[in-house]
Amino acid sequence: MLSGAQKIGLGAASIFFVAAGTLHFAAPGVYLKIMPPYVPWPRPMVSLSGAAEIAGGLGLLIPRLRRAAGWGLVALLVAVFPANVYMAEYNIQAAGHRIPQLWLWMRLPLQVLLIGWVLRCTNEDRSGR
Repeated sequence: MLSGAQKIGLGAASIFFVAAGTLHFAAPGVYLKIMPPYVPWPRPMVSLSGAAEIAGGLGLLIPRLRRAAGWGLVALLVAVFPANVYMAEYNIQAAGHRIPQLWLWMRLPLQVLLIGWVLRCTNEDRSGR
């Protein structure tokens, strides 16, 4: 059973990932700019990653899908990490306002925090306590 804090974290994570996934469709140009050149089919990949974020975010809300959705989101966060590194490495300004390159590098560890967030709020205690 999930704790109260986990339920709040789960709801927040769901909103976060659904919103982030929706942005892939509302503003695909931002994501296309940070796509490393070695990734094939950039536009379909942006759509696929957006759809996966939406599906994962919604899946967090369905108890029997929650664990799979959480691991799917972890896999997605690992898969998109190279795009975030590419953005930092080449100082790509994708959002329409200037972000200092140092901040682009500093946001990389946030991926680890996002992974921890997803794992923490989807980890139900199955020991019977």
